Amino acid sequence: MTNEIGDPQNVSAVRRVFEGWIKAVQTRNIDGVTDPHDDEIVMFDVADPPQLNGIDEYRDIWENFFPWFGANGVFEPSDLSITAGADVAFSHCLVRCIGSTPSEVEKPIRLTICYNKIEGEWVIVHEHHSVAWELED
Repeated sequence: MTNEIGDPQNVSAVRRVFEGWIKAVQTRNIDGVTDPHDDEIVMFDVADPPQLNGIDEYRDIWENFFPWFGANGVFEPSDLSITAGADVAFSHCLVRCIGSTPSEVEKPIRLTICYNKIEGEWVIVHEHHSVAWELED
């Protein structure tokens, strides 16, 4: 299911960026993961460090993620919502994330991505990944 708000052409373009990024994560293509991002990307992450600044730190965190993700890892988005204006957009979804090493560990992720249209191209400028924590009784 996808909820889309805004200009259909911009929504479609943002969806293509999102889907290309997801595919790159799923296929462990580090260049495909980093390419749609601004050099000054800011990311709030599940793992330490909680905040990353810049494309080099962003690349490093994914290079560290892939070994945990392993050969059989799962990274499946659901409930995607995209809102796109003329030059600013955001998407949010849930991601079923399962690492395959050392054993299958599932982490349900909430993902929000912010985009800017820069020189006619949609670029990811911010990501926020979070895990829902269970409250103790």
